[in-house]
Amino acid sequence: MKVISNIKLLLKITQEHANAYFTLTFSAILSLLFLLYSFDFNEQTWRTIPLLFFAIYLITTLYVWLISMLIKKDLSKEREIRKLTRLLGYPLIVTILVGNIFASSYGFLLISKNKTPEYTFAYYAFLTQICILLISAFNLFKPYVIDTFILAMGAFLVLTAFYAVMIILSAKFVSSTVAPKWLLPFGVILLLTILTGNIFAFLLGISLIRKARNKDSSSIEKWQKMWRKILRNSMAVFGMFFIIFMFSLSVVSPWTFDYEFATENNYSAILQTPTLQYPLGTDDFGRDLFSRIVFGAQISLIVGFFSTIIPAVVGGTLGAISGYYGKRTDNIIMRLLDILYAIPGILLAIAIIAAFGANTVNLIIALSVGSIPTYARTMRATVMQISNYDFVESARALGATDGSIIFKHIVPNSLAPMIVKATLTIGGAVISTSSLSFLGLGVEPHIPEWGNILKVGSTYLESHSYVAIFPGLCIMLLVLAFNFFGDGLRDALDPKTN
Repeated sequence: MKVISNIKLLLKITQEHANAYFTLTFSAILSLLFLLYSFDFNEQTWRTIPLLFFAIYLITTLYVWLISMLIKKDLSKEREIRKLTRLLGYPLIVTILVGNIFASSYGFLLISKNKTPEYTFAYYAFLTQICILLISAFNLFKPYVIDTFILAMGAFLVLTAFYAVMIILSAKFVSSTVAPKWLLPFGVILLLTILTGNIFAFLLGISLIRKARNKDSSSIEKWQKMWRKILRNSMAVFGMFFIIFMFSLSVVSPWTFDYEFATENNYSAILQTPTLQYPLGTDDFGRDLFSRIVFGAQISLIVGFFSTIIPAVVGGTLGAISGYYGKRTDNIIMRLLDILYAIPGILLAIAIIAAFGANTVNLIIALSVGSIPTYARTMRATVMQISNYDFVESARALGATDGSIIFKHIVPNSLAPMIVKATLTIGGAVISTSSLSFLGLGVEPHIPEWGNILKVGSTYLESHSYVAIFPGLCIMLLVLAFNFFGDGLRDALDPKTN
């Protein structure tokens, strides 16, 4: 009984075994979706390309199931995964070419025994760049491409090769505590890749520089511990991947996508079904839905981020002052915020937009104002608790000013719950943005934004449902991604588990 119990525990804590069933589940779901889409119920015929994708995904699902059985066998007999079993992960990496990010990332997880956060950042940076290349490559089927397309694609290929090299270097030379000093230049280059929006590469650069300099071992240990907790949560990791992928695609899309396809009317291609030239079809004005969704991600992310950052900064400052001084100051600030909190956020946003007009700036302001009280309450509660700690009393005894104590000592130690809250609520900001645009009170109607696209598609749900389905899926996936990542971040930053 004790041996069986030990084997079950080993299976539970082994990341490769746990992720195998996660990959298996999503790969099977995608297989089923491709099977359903491969049959045209109106024409009573089979679509060749979706049927081919169904076959590939089904084979991948069975292959992952076989690997999971071998891992279980290895752990039961040898208490570790054999090298031969790990080699089976290499074919899974290639599945990124058909968009199976779940199987491909599992392949990278399986092939390496040394799974430091740097290795994980490296292969997710690589996968993000591959996905951007594949998405951008669809523009080759259009009658013309933007002038910077060839140059941008060449740069993306160079970055992809660079990230592939970093995967190898991270696996071979980076340990859980140190990295060789000759990796410092690579870390600096990785920091510069933030210009492409690939935050995984940026995080890899920060980690390599910290480990290569090796000046504060306790700080490095905390950094590693936090990311290990996040990266062991499969849903949080894929939520983070989708957010970073959409952000990176939004940053680089002006270099590979022509904005005219998203905005200019093409009456010869009205309501076209999905083809290679129009991967997601066209709308009622003949505009490419694929390009509109890509450019629409920029608006959704910009409004979502800024309508979260602004109330976090304003509400956090008010909450910190209120929690530190207490008494009369606390009473004045919180009562005023209670009045604001009593007004429903969506009604307040509608009122502000109705008064000042519907545009992107007013939308950000409208969504930000209503969120200030919740952030103030969160910061106030944390500050009131931290204000009684010994290091705050020591700062007072040394003659530090109130402003210095609040913003140098208390606020930095109060950021964890604020960061988690911002991550969890940014999905709500994305929904609010799309909802107001759907009602005609958000972004201007001619600008490609997911809510605007969904509004147009709602008219054609019965005849051309794809016009509404694709933007609706993007909104749903982005909101889920923020929620999953927020849950993982909350678990990692929870002081009870630290």
